[in-house]
Amino acid sequence: MKSIASTVCTAACAAALALASGCTTTTPADAGAHVAPAAPPKTALWVGNSFFYYNNSMHGHVGRLLSAARPHEKYRNTSATISGSGINWHDLESLFKPNGVGSYSFDGHNNVVFNTFDKPFDVVIIMDCSQCPIHPQLSKIFHEYAAKDSAIARRHGAEPVFFMSWAYADKPEMTEQLAAAYLKAAADNHAKVIPAGLAFARSQALHPEVNLIIDDKRHPTLAGTYLAACTVLASVFGISPVGNAYTAGLPADVAAHLQATAWETVQGFRQPI
Repeated sequence: MKSIASTVCTAACAAALALASGCTTTTPADAGAHVAPAAPPKTALWVGNSFFYYNNSMHGHVGRLLSAARPHEKYRNTSATISGSGINWHDLESLFKPNGVGSYSFDGHNNVVFNTFDKPFDVVIIMDCSQCPIHPQLSKIFHEYAAKDSAIARRHGAEPVFFMSWAYADKPEMTEQLAAAYLKAAADNHAKVIPAGLAFARSQALHPEVNLIIDDKRHPTLAGTYLAACTVLASVFGISPVGNAYTAGLPADVAAHLQATAWETVQGFRQPI
């Protein structure tokens, strides 16, 4: 008997999962490559939980990757996270209030810089709690708020982007289930997906000795955070992490593997557009 996830999972999801395990697959004619917008974003708001803020925050690692890749361009990443939070814990509308989030930041010398802009953010990167999208009681809330938050983001001139999280260390079946849930939310709301969960699965299949998850079986190690950050760099900003000088202090061979894994996952990822 097929699992619920297998039934819900589209051809695009199946192709993406095959990629994660290193298999070759064909994608349907109506599936398009997951690529960054024609004009890559310069500002991003991250809305999520501890999966984002672990290891000095994923948005900070993305900022350093961006600085290393394009040192003469300015990017601004702002994180709004709540420990253990689900998507419905966040009041996204309040994060767009005038003179609020993003109205000032700190430069490289720790000086306060007041930001002026027509809109505070180009994209909003959204993640639900680690199992909420596939939980029997919470999945409805995920889809409800995916729609609400997408509408709020667009009303303020930002595009929603869904962050597909990874499976627990002892529940690898979550990879397929989460992929199906995030791809459905993205299709329903015409949004893009960051395939971080697929990058984790690919890395674990290719190099299981690179530990991506701490002993609690769900939160990321520094390597896990770095892999996810590289996946964001590739999928949201359209920049290859391969060869990036910023390695988060990881061994060179580990960083190179994670960079390549992120890039290969995003390059092969397909979702209906």
